[in-house]
Amino acid sequence: MSRYPRDMTGYGATPPAANWPNGAKIAVQIVLNYEEGGENNILHGDAASEAFLSEITGAAAWPGQRHWNMESIYEYGSRAGFWRVHRMLSDLPITVYGVATALARAPEQLAAMKSSGWEIASHGLKWVEHKDMPADEERAAIAEAIRLHTEVVGEAPRGWYTGRCSNNTVALAAETGQFAYVADSYADDLPYWVQAGGRDQLIVPYTMDCNDMRFAIQAGYTNGDQFESYLKDSFDYLYEEGRVGAPKMLSIGLHCRLIGRPGRAAALRRAIEHFKSHEGVWFATRLEIAEHWAKENPAMPKTRPSEMDRETFVAEFGGIFEHSPWIAEGAHALELGPTHDTAQGVHNALARVFRSASEDQRLGVLTAHPDLAGKLAAAGKLTAESTSEQAGAGLDLLTDQERETFQNLNQQYVARHGFPFIIAVRDYDKNSILAAFHQRIENDREMEFPQACKQVERIAELRLIEKLGA
Repeated sequence: MSRYPRDMTGYGATPPAANWPNGAKIAVQIVLNYEEGGENNILHGDAASEAFLSEITGAAAWPGQRHWNMESIYEYGSRAGFWRVHRMLSDLPITVYGVATALARAPEQLAAMKSSGWEIASHGLKWVEHKDMPADEERAAIAEAIRLHTEVVGEAPRGWYTGRCSNNTVALAAETGQFAYVADSYADDLPYWVQAGGRDQLIVPYTMDCNDMRFAIQAGYTNGDQFESYLKDSFDYLYEEGRVGAPKMLSIGLHCRLIGRPGRAAALRRAIEHFKSHEGVWFATRLEIAEHWAKENPAMPKTRPSEMDRETFVAEFGGIFEHSPWIAEGAHALELGPTHDTAQGVHNALARVFRSASEDQRLGVLTAHPDLAGKLAAAGKLTAESTSEQAGAGLDLLTDQERETFQNLNQQYVARHGFPFIIAVRDYDKNSILAAFHQRIENDREMEFPQACKQVERIAELRLIEKLGA
């Protein structure tokens, strides 16, 4: 059994209603990352200096050495940048991603954050890479981050974002049961639930595009106007989506040492003025968004076909293609994953097996289908699915003359093509079924066989939608 763990579908074409407070058309969420004093530094017990997100082009870690220039850039963030940003944003609900060891070295900045009522979420114990950390080491680092954050801030963090995370981070953060949300994802414009760490965990995705980090990378912004323009365009597009009934969330990521520089701060200020000039904008912390989402769209039990064992999967879906459990058996052996845990996902897997089967195997599926309004129907020997489908089209309420017409057409069709007339009756009514019958009976077998197979697939799709929801 092969399984693919990534969810490539998400909400699909119909995201759930955000229902932002007061009918807001957009939720704007601003993050200020506080990392200064938590970065890689031999003073902090690290093996080398920091080399990430600074003004130094092509910065490299210096093993066993302090990097004076790098240190001073980070210090700018705490000494000057933070205060400039605080003055600008003090009246807005901001979420701080605070590295615990950095917060411990910033009592005045911390006091300012708290005086403004900002949410202070955890940004990990240290601002270092986690990708190569063994799971037990990372678990211990998360626990220590929570402990130190609680000690320094005065209350435990309700949100988590590592940033430089590992494949284990989300599950390890979730298993603590501590967090209303985890932000180590960039996968959506709305919060979403995942099964991680043995529980339902809400993910409030973060951003890499509306992020001042792009001032510090080669493929990024070179001046404030670019950042301002991008923020405005992002806001305007999402605002329009909200105006027509599909509100989303705009996340903005900031760093004291980057956005705190005057030329960049000016661009941010202009962008925020643009946001404020619109009605129906909800400025919120990430915790406020998480709590709202959990209330409006709580985690719900969900059928997860990709997690079913073979026996259960076949029991659930073996009858979707009429009397052909071998199709479900073949589908279960495919590379399934979360993206298949929907009606369309299961249908795709089943249809792949059907389409790749031999013509004789597909013919067997066709011949397993009952005649429309035939003898099996009259005798009450149809499957429950077929009974319901034919009844829905009124084929259980035929007059004697209509029943005779159907039976004659069935006989002519089978004699001509070698399999019953198959049509997804839920897409039709009695009269349009008869019209299709008369039309298709004249096809040659080369034309009709593919048409019948398409109808079999459509019947399966409709059955799955009824079973699993659209």
